[in-house]
Amino acid sequence: MLDGDRVRPETIAELLASAVAALADSSETAQLDAEVLLCHCLDKPRAFLRAWPERSPDAEQASEFRRLLEQRRQGVPVAYLTGHREFWSREFLVGPEVLIPRPDTELLVELSLDLLPTDRACRVIDLGTGSGILTITLAVERPLAHVVGVDVSYAALETAQRNAGRLQVANVSFAVSNWFADIAESDFDLVVSNPPYIAADDPHLRQGDVRFEPANALVSAENGLKDIRLIAEQARSRLKPHGQLLLEHGYNQAAEVRAILAALGYRHVATHHDLANNPRVTRGVWNP
Repeated sequence: MLDGDRVRPETIAELLASAVAALADSSETAQLDAEVLLCHCLDKPRAFLRAWPERSPDAEQASEFRRLLEQRRQGVPVAYLTGHREFWSREFLVGPEVLIPRPDTELLVELSLDLLPTDRACRVIDLGTGSGILTITLAVERPLAHVVGVDVSYAALETAQRNAGRLQVANVSFAVSNWFADIAESDFDLVVSNPPYIAADDPHLRQGDVRFEPANALVSAENGLKDIRLIAEQARSRLKPHGQLLLEHGYNQAAEVRAILAALGYRHVATHHDLANNPRVTRGVWNP
C-alpha cells in the first residue's frame, strides 16, 4: 500500500480482505482458510486478528502468507499447509502421507470409549492408523488400555509415532502390516478401523481436499467394500469372545456392511449415525 512516497506494509485487515477475494472462486471457506493461514504465519491465535487488525506483519511473514495462499488457491488443503489439524481437542501433525482428520471420525472414538472399560486393562487394535488419531486418542482416554496402531505405510507410521511422542503417550505401539497380515497378536477386546471405502470411480475423488490425500487410504475395490470385508474376515480370529468390531464406512454403505458382518457370523450388528445424521459406523460382536 502507498503511504505518501513510500510503500506501507499491508495491515492484517488488508491482507485478509485481499486473501478472501483471492480464494473466493476456489474455496467454500475462504474467510476461515485465510485466517488460519495468517495465524499460522504469525504464530498467533485467531483472536489476535480481531484484536489488532491495524497491525502489519513483517515482510517475511507477509511473504510466507502469500506463498501459502497461492497453494491454497490451487487446492492444497489447509491442514497440509499448516502441518497440523485438531482432533478430539488435541493437535495432530499431518502431511500428504496421511488422511486429514475429519469430525465424522470422532464417532469412532465415542463408540469405542463406550465399549472400553475404565477400571481394567484391555487390548485394542486400530487398523489403518494413519496419523494415529484413533490410536492415540483412545490410549489417552483409556490409560489402562494398550492400543496398537497398524498401517501399511511406513511414512504414515512415522507421523503417528511423532504424534505419540509429542503427546507423551506411553500405552501405544505401532506396527507395519497390511491389516492383520503381519500381526501375531490376538485376543483383542476391540478392533477399530477407518479403512479405505471409496469406490475408484467415485466423482468425489476429483473434488476438494481428497485430490491431495493418499489414494491408498481412500480407495477400495469391490465398490469400496473390499477392505471392509477383509478386516471383518480377519478380525474373527483376533478378537476375544464377545470382542467388538467397529468400522467406519460411507453414508450409503451401511446396509451392505451390516450384511457382510452378519454373513461372517457377527452378532448384534448395528449402525450408528454421525453428527450430520449420516449412517457412518457399523459394529458387530464376535461370539463364536
